[in-house]
Amino acid sequence: MLSVTASSSGSARIPPRWFIRTAWVVHRGLYRITGGRFGLRRPTATVYGMMRLHTVGRRTGKERVAIVAYFEDGQDVVTMAMNGWGEPPPAWWLNLQATPAATIDLPGSSRRVRAREAKGTERERLWDVFRGLEEGADLDALARLRTRETPVVVLEPRA
Repeated sequence: MLSVTASSSGSARIPPRWFIRTAWVVHRGLYRITGGRFGLRRPTATVYGMMRLHTVGRRTGKERVAIVAYFEDGQDVVTMAMNGWGEPPPAWWLNLQATPAATIDLPGSSRRVRAREAKGTERERLWDVFRGLEEGADLDALARLRTRETPVVVLEPRA
């Protein structure tokens, strides 16, 4: 997730779309160039982690990879399908809706997971965790930039 600002009126500002997309390309490139030594990190109590998410393209059937923010909730890994706070859902989330089985790379390990969207009180609880990880950002103001609710995605371990 990129740095964003919230104004005193409670509205949020994000960088231009071209900047966000360039940052994603640079992040993936640095991961590749460094052989994975740069680009992933474990979450802490105050900062989200970064992981690589491998999905199957819903149209092509080919592997697709994205680097996304996460935190761990017991054995589950949790992320948000927010596409840099842009309006459309991220392609990786559309891919997971078509084929929920995926693989994630965390610092030092990989896991096979199955994706589902958190609903109701579970979603609110997990959203509150993200609120605590986005220091200086008003998560609710950012979410209001989109016309639809931002999905909270739970990645559960699979055999």
